[in-house]
Amino acid sequence: MTTNMGKIDRGLRLFIAAAIAFVAFGTAMLGSGILFWLALIVAGVFTLTAFVGNCLLYSIVGLKTCQDC
Repeated sequence: MTTNMGKIDRGLRLFIAAAIAFVAFGTAMLGSGILFWLALIVAGVFTLTAFVGNCLLYSIVGLKTCQDC
């Protein structure tokens, strides 16, 4: 699998995933319903794609944010 995400993109995804997880777990804003689980799924996908370095949506669109790939 090739990398199509740059370091800044990966870092931003990790930061956004942490923020979403904090909102889901640390506040009562989302409750415990569907929004809570949706937020956890989005945070999980962002974390997974940040660690792997490949985004399926980027592959479909043909976007690459890394300079050396």
